[in-house]
Amino acid sequence: MAIQAIRGAIQVEANDRGLILEAIAELVQAVLGRNGLTAEELVSIVFTATPDLTAEFPAYAARQAGMTDVPMLSATEIDVPGAMPRVLRLLAHVETTRTRHELRHVYLRGATQPRTDLPQ
Repeated sequence: MAIQAIRGAIQVEANDRGLILEAIAELVQAVLGRNGLTAEELVSIVFTATPDLTAEFPAYAARQAGMTDVPMLSATEIDVPGAMPRVLRLLAHVETTRTRHELRHVYLRGATQPRTDLPQ
């Protein structure tokens, strides 16, 4: 087995605790579901939130969704002018036999827009 990383992002409508709780649960479930993984295969998750999302810690939201034994960390994204607002991101480390190219990253809601910092 190898440790692989999966990215995900979701945009929320407002800086609202309930919306953040709901969005993180949706994002984590989508990452697991699209990759055929279980919570037991998660090694750790790093969450980030854009600076305009302060109503709840993303890691707390994941714990409320049932991920109580996975090490997690919440951080704030760099406040880059013109960056997409109200976005929660994750970088999940998983134990899997799948290769990096077999894993599917997950971008939901407004987070499906192309990134400007990567070549298209």
